[in-house]
This record gives sequence, structure tokens and C-alpha cells, in this order.
Amino acid sequence: MAAKTFYDDLETRSADARAAGQLDAVNAQIARVAAAADSCLPEVGTLKDMSDLRTLPVLRKSDLAKWQAEKPPFGGIPVSNLAHVFQSPGPIYEPGGISHDWWRMGRFLHAVGFGPDDIVQNCFGYHLTPAGMIFESGARAVGAAVLPAGTGQTELQVTAARDIGTTAYAGTPDYLKVILDKAEEMGVTLKISKAAVGGGALFPSLRQEYADRGITCMQSYATADLGNIAYETPALEGMVVDEGVIVEIVTPGTGDPVPEGEVGEVIVTSLNPDYPLIRFATGDMSAILSGQSPCGRTNMRIKGWMGRADQTTKIKGMFVRPEQVASLVAKHPEVTRARVIAGRDGEQDTMLVQLETTSDHAEAYASSILETLKLKGTVELHAPESLPKDGLVIEDQRTYD
Repeated sequence: MAAKTFYDDLETRSADARAAGQLDAVNAQIARVAAAADSCLPEVGTLKDMSDLRTLPVLRKSDLAKWQAEKPPFGGIPVSNLAHVFQSPGPIYEPGGISHDWWRMGRFLHAVGFGPDDIVQNCFGYHLTPAGMIFESGARAVGAAVLPAGTGQTELQVTAARDIGTTAYAGTPDYLKVILDKAEEMGVTLKISKAAVGGGALFPSLRQEYADRGITCMQSYATADLGNIAYETPALEGMVVDEGVIVEIVTPGTGDPVPEGEVGEVIVTSLNPDYPLIRFATGDMSAILSGQSPCGRTNMRIKGWMGRADQTTKIKGMFVRPEQVASLVAKHPEVTRARVIAGRDGEQDTMLVQLETTSDHAEAYASSILETLKLKGTVELHAPESLPKDGLVIEDQRTYD
């Protein structure tokens, strides 16, 4: 039987039907929040139409972290059907459920072509952060089997992929190349023909390299708090917004919408009844792409991830935040300033950590960098007062064209 083009009928509904469905769902979310005895969210009234959504306050991660400290673990936001608790840098704690396609990643995997005949090598992490579970849940939703591979041990990953006949990959954009190159080195032929990636930018040159190797590769935009937000389709023209969220693009630091096509901050309202996040500020930048996708899906499109509203950036699939850099400096009295530089070496992300210090032992900082930034990086020592005074503590030198 031929595979369905669309995941469900929601993907092709009319704008009026979508708006009506979203309005009902948002009002149900507001009612859930209002009914929670210890909710930190402000009281809001029922919306009359979707344009009223912009009148509600924006919820920022800094608010969420404060609320969670006051009312652990979820800050008074009503959570139901809890199966897992995850931790992201901050720390911020997120709930996870095990009901069907809880993070809505199945919609994206279906668009890539994943299905019951596939074995998915899931190379997202399964510890603390939810990425591994997000993609496993999506794979189960489309009927695919999963090898919960996680990250690292590349030679074993190649062996497993060969032995079980892995046909599909889920993970960061860069790591698939690591696996493929190791397989080539080992003289092993793999059967991977499709890849669903996230957690970092899929650079055009890397997508082309995968295409040259016979692998269809598409990317999604998802977060630990919200699950799938938007995803590529075979049309490869922007990202179609998921049916389980409402996306707004606003002027950074405000809740005011920007004109269509203008770059702004991504604000998301989740329609997941188990975790009602309303007008949640992601800190990510994007823009609305006009018109409808040629693939036939009728929801709005965004241009994909276009940087951060602050200096936070993703390196090797992990967020690095200014407050983490500050923590690194605080650990070492002899270090006066630090600067993290994200770059590329071929098709791999790199992290250079520049430190203003009186020390000349770069290796002494390796464990602190791993502990605070959660990544290994090259250390470069500089004399005090020698780093640029341009206000940057994280500099992204990668290009996304």
C-alpha cells in the first residue's frame, strides 16, 4: 500500500477551520491554567478571536526558572499525564509524556518518509535532556523501530547499523557524517537512505553531501519545552508550522508582531493539554515565509532558525548561554574575562574558548569548560585586557547561507 502524502487531515485544512480549531484549543489551555490552584501564570480571560492572543503576556524562560525555584518542579504550571522529568541548562525542568506522539515529532518524520519498514538509529541523547525521547516517540508514532544509540562510540554505532540494517538516522546534522565517514574507514556499507535532523543548523553544503551519498536529509525546529514547532517537507521551501502549536514572530523583547517577512523573535503557544505554555518566548529568531508550501500543507511557514535574540547559540547541538560563560569565569579567580567562539571545521561545529588569564596552563581549564559549558573545546589563553571589548561573550562565526 502506498504511503500517505500527509500525516493527517489537519495538515490540509482551510485557514478558517484552523483558526477556529486553534481558538477552541487556546481557550481550553487558558481554562486549564485558571483552574490550577498554585499557577504562577497571570489570569487572562477567554479569547474572542485569534487576534486577541497578542494581548496576553509573554512568558520568558527567566520567568519560568524563577517560578520553578519557587514552586518546583514546574513553577505551578498545571502538568498532567507526567511520565518523565527532564533538565535543560539553566536549569529548567520540562515534563514528558508517553501518550501517542506527545511531542508531535511523528508529523515531521512522516514528511521525511519514515515509516513501518524503517529502523531508526536515534543518535540524540537520552540522559537529562528529552531529545532522544522526543524522536523515539515520533518514530513510534509512524511505526518505525528504534535503535536508541545516543551519542558517541562511533565504531559501535557503525557496527550496529550494519548488523541490524539501519535505514534511517535521527540526530544532529553533523553526527551523521561522523558515522558515514567511520563506516567508509571501516569498509562498511550502510543502508541509511533518510535522515531527520535537529539540534543545530543543517548547512547547505552538508545537505548536499548527504544527497550525494543517496540520503534525503530534512530538519525540524523543536525545543525541549515545546516539542516540534516547525519542520521541513519535501518541497524544501522553509518550514511548515506544526499543527499542535501557534507561532507568532514579534519584535525581540516585546509581544508585538512584526510585518510578514521581517525577522523577529519566535513566540509559541503550545496546544498540548498536558503542559499549557501560552505565548512562550523561545529566544530564537525567524521570519514568516509568505504563501503556501508547494507540498500541499496549508499551515503558515517560517524561514527556519535565524539566530538568537540574545547571545545564546547552539554548538554541536547544545545551547551555550552567556550565564554559563560567566560561571566559568567565576570558577577561576585568575580569569578576568572569557569569550566563546562558535565556528566550523569542514562539516563539524567547533568551540574555541578564549580566556583572559595570568595562567599559562590551558589544560587546567578543560574540566571546568566541560562542566560549565557541557562541551569540550579548544582553549586559547590571552593576557588580561587583551580580548575585544565589544560586549560579546559568545561569538558565532558560522554562516548559514
